[in-house]
Amino acid sequence: MALSSRGQEMAIPQDKNRLWDVIKDIWHPETNPSGYLNLGVAENALLQERLLKHALDSLNINVTTLTYGDGPAGSRHLKAAMAGFLTKYLRPVQPLRPDHITITNGCSSAIEHLVWLLGNPGDAILLGQPCFRGFWSFIESRTGTKIITIPFSSTDPFTSSAVASYEAAILRAREQNQPLSALLLCNPHNPTGRCYTRDAIIGLMRLCQAHDLHLISDEIYALSTWPNPLEISTPFTSVLAIDTTGLIDPARVHVVWGISKDFGANGLRLGSILSTANPAVHRAIVPIAGLSSCSSVTERIATNFLSDSVWAADYVEENRRLLAETYTFMVSWADRHRIPYARGASAAFFFMVNLGDAYATAQGLGETTAAVEDELNTKLLDRRVFVVKGSICAAEEPGWFRIVFAYDRAILEEGLRRIIEVIEGK
Repeated sequence: MALSSRGQEMAIPQDKNRLWDVIKDIWHPETNPSGYLNLGVAENALLQERLLKHALDSLNINVTTLTYGDGPAGSRHLKAAMAGFLTKYLRPVQPLRPDHITITNGCSSAIEHLVWLLGNPGDAILLGQPCFRGFWSFIESRTGTKIITIPFSSTDPFTSSAVASYEAAILRAREQNQPLSALLLCNPHNPTGRCYTRDAIIGLMRLCQAHDLHLISDEIYALSTWPNPLEISTPFTSVLAIDTTGLIDPARVHVVWGISKDFGANGLRLGSILSTANPAVHRAIVPIAGLSSCSSVTERIATNFLSDSVWAADYVEENRRLLAETYTFMVSWADRHRIPYARGASAAFFFMVNLGDAYATAQGLGETTAAVEDELNTKLLDRRVFVVKGSICAAEEPGWFRIVFAYDRAILEEGLRRIIEVIEGK
């Protein structure tokens, strides 16, 4: 029996889904030495044992856990714990309240919900380059909304000078009768690990207000910020930490946050929508929240560690320390092998590096082209190393790759060793 046209489209094998093959065949020096060295999936494994211990030590399951609890949009206990926790770390102008929060089974669902309810079929959302490829999956697949990417050329996309590029894209869309519903930020940024300046966010707020757009800020890496010991970098500012008076109607501002990255818990599937001045957003999600409800066990685990202020503070600080330490290790590796890398990172666990240039130079290929990037990517996969090539992230120049460095040091070092072997043709 044939699928629907949309089902047939989704069933076509796509290169961007390679990661699902990779994670089924992960390298282990003893049990699976022929598996993939996974330095591509955005996971933070640095403190997973610590989180696991807290979860097991504090988990108390009773019969209520087997019910629908407070409903599919999140328990009141979790919302209260999250409101207090995020008020401390996001530093919003006004303290967060439980009624500002809707719980989902991950930030992917949270973003899809926002896109679905803030726009109409046929609308488009603005997204700066480079960007997280996963946005296409949960924005375009089911909502009827499409993404318009914004190139910046030589303009720094994280500063106020980039606002003009967004406005130019808005004007082009208007000329083409393309309706727009929102501007989406990923702050801190995937794949660069940089943060938007406060002035840039203010400029984008004004732009959204002027052009009748919502501003969605994906802040899933908000707590994974760290002091860059090697260069000056921009500190993280949540959109909720900016007084919107005279800038934008606060009902247009929405934040997404979850535990996947900051707490190394991709598998627990817990995200949230923070909308502090638009209660209709939360009401609109309730009828469809059953599609994205979070497990009651996950809710209990998260409630326990988010409300344990001493443990959570220690976790956040240690995570930041380890990320900064590992980033320094990555810079040393790149410098030692004369591989260009993107500057200014101070958040998340990504290292954007131009492996294509290094490969083209070592192999005497001349200019780094898209074909060179693809050739190198194929050879890396043949050596069972998975990193994300820049074209997947809509990078403006060929040759760039995103390396995830928040893995066990033995895995990281083995993966980096193989990368150098491929570059040098060994």
